Amino acid sequence: MSPRSRPALVPALLSLSLTCAAAQVQAQIPVETSPVAPTVVPATELPPALPPAPLLDVPPPAATPPVAPLPDAPPPATPEATPPVVDITAYAQSPVAMAFADDLAQRRGLDPLWVREQIGAARRQPTVIRLSLPAPRAAFKNWAAYRARFIEPVRLRAGQRFWDTHRAALERAEREFGVPASLIVGVIGVETLYGQHTGNFRVIDALATLAFDFPASHPRAEARAEFFRSELEQFLSLAHRTRMDPQTLRGSYAGAMGWPQFMPSSWARFAIDFDGDSKIDLFNSPVDAIGSVANYFKAYGWQPGQPTHYPVSFDLSRLDKDALLAPDILPSFSAESFGAKGAVLDAEGQKHIGKLALIELQNGDPANGGSAPTYLAGTDNFYVVTRYNWSSYYALAVIELGQTIEALVNRRQ
Repeated sequence: MSPRSRPALVPALLSLSLTCAAAQVQAQIPVETSPVAPTVVPATELPPALPPAPLLDVPPPAATPPVAPLPDAPPPATPEATPPVVDITAYAQSPVAMAFADDLAQRRGLDPLWVREQIGAARRQPTVIRLSLPAPRAAFKNWAAYRARFIEPVRLRAGQRFWDTHRAALERAEREFGVPASLIVGVIGVETLYGQHTGNFRVIDALATLAFDFPASHPRAEARAEFFRSELEQFLSLAHRTRMDPQTLRGSYAGAMGWPQFMPSSWARFAIDFDGDSKIDLFNSPVDAIGSVANYFKAYGWQPGQPTHYPVSFDLSRLDKDALLAPDILPSFSAESFGAKGAVLDAEGQKHIGKLALIELQNGDPANGGSAPTYLAGTDNFYVVTRYNWSSYYALAVIELGQTIEALVNRRQ
């Protein structure tokens, strides 16, 4: 779903680039063993961190072109001015939804009356249907404008406070999972502005609407509807197992939940108890969110110590850009073959062991005030970041937000 990205069999974390202010709900979730999620032993109590230094002043961002639509994926959740418009139609009136409820109950061993009650109380949301349609594609995307939406004073200040408050948990996550604290901070900042905007849609409404009324005009309507039926099943199984009330949980228009905006299937597979209180709470525990994001990236193959990308320039005398861009963002070239096709790496990039991909990020239309595209050499770790949201623009925004906050924090020490 990224510009120049290929589909991957991963949970689609469709976060509405910071969907709206959410009611926070306590989730009582016992830790479960998962074939992909590492077992996490609660850490011993850590000594209190030193009092944080005052936040550094963040200069206002330079003027940027108008914000372009989010490339290829819905933006991560912005606060909504008004509550979502809710259709009066309840799914108790839908034979398709009730047949699904009966089948789900039988397969999962759940009380059929409970499942019917939960799905039957879900209501069709026209706003969800509208937001699920692909946005009109701009002729040219704009990385500079997209970056400015996230690398800005409000988010940078909030990120410094988050780092100061949760320094011990971030350091522990980096030790246990090998995932940099800056990457975890970048993800939570882009997704929910550090828990401030976790979504204002009832998750049961959003998932039921997309499961049973996904717009037929969407180019992949059947596949998407099937995906959301699976997520609805995961959501109800999770709620039943953990005694959460499925009628009260709120999230994004796509059903993503909590500080890290996990879909139900990702919650079931990757969410962990990282604060040692014997339950998983991604709605109210930023420490659980920190450990769960780190666990997610480790499960998708994060390689500790490997950079996410290197700078790249071109030798026009031997440049074969079409060949370099053909594999999309999937790393496919050795450093040697990358250079042979005219992509010039710096000294560190030339020593890279592993595959590389040429990443192209447009900066508007050069003929109408835009700039030339930004290029970089993406590593396997860059590709892992795109498994959280299938957009290279999103991935680089997460990386640069976290690194910028880390630099500000370090300057104060």
